[in-house]
Amino acid sequence: MAPRANWKGFLRLSLVTCPVALYPATSESEKISFNQLNRQTGHRIKYLKVDADTGDEVPNEDIVKGYQLEKDQFIEVTKEELEEIALESTRTIEIHEFVDSTDIDPRYLIRPYYLRPDGKVGHDAFAVIRETIREMDKVAIGRVVLTNREHIIALEPMDKGLVGTLLRYPYEVRSEQEYFDEIQDVKVTKDMLDLARHIVNQKAGRFDPEKFEDHYESALVDLINQKRAGKVIRPKERPKGENVVDLMDALRKSVAGAAADAATPKKPAKKTKKASAGQKEMLMPIAGKKPAKEAAAKKPVAGARRKSA
Repeated sequence: MAPRANWKGFLRLSLVTCPVALYPATSESEKISFNQLNRQTGHRIKYLKVDADTGDEVPNEDIVKGYQLEKDQFIEVTKEELEEIALESTRTIEIHEFVDSTDIDPRYLIRPYYLRPDGKVGHDAFAVIRETIREMDKVAIGRVVLTNREHIIALEPMDKGLVGTLLRYPYEVRSEQEYFDEIQDVKVTKDMLDLARHIVNQKAGRFDPEKFEDHYESALVDLINQKRAGKVIRPKERPKGENVVDLMDALRKSVAGAAADAATPKKPAKKTKKASAGQKEMLMPIAGKKPAKEAAAKKPVAGARRKSA
């Protein structure tokens, strides 16, 4: 089942309009996540909204937004006042211009969304807009309001739908000069470049995300499964880093290492489970033990504390 739409409204190119829905194209929910617990009781930690001065808990209906001018001085802004400044793009993504994809600096990319027709009407208009963008080999630039904030959105065709990528405003992107000014000007010799190019050619390929495994996530799953099985977790010895003294020697050794890697038959990448399966599918029952839910009903999981009565 597809997730709920983050936004519903209209996509408009001049006088061509159609109802659309915006869905998140990525998800973090399948990753292992942790709760914070009280070490003494094993109970979950609960966060309360309290008055910073009195310490009293404040109900949601009494919480308002405020902009801080200086310490202990705020300008209160009401929900009604924010609704008054709502923009047209709250309900409409209007395409303002078409640009080449190479014009968009990667630093401005935030996150992708899927855009599709909303309901049974408007599919013809949606197809016209989609195929126009595809035919012109351009990226359509518009605006959309999500969580009360207006964003620039870049639209590109994907299969039968559109991918919309939120873009940052210039004031959100830091200048590279703050970080690069102190980098030393180093003369790189032709021999060094030749060796480096040779390494690149040996490692050349096509980007395929299926070839990459999230090693940290796999290690978390293994850790949790070991603790469920009651195994003792012992720290592993970490490799010590070596100082590179001779850069040319390091490049030559890298070339030799890359050649050896290329000659070694590669194992097929592990097939990751579909995101819809969720992390529960990865945390498999321990061999010889009862399913987690049944076991939990009879005794606490290894490594966890009993809750006090």
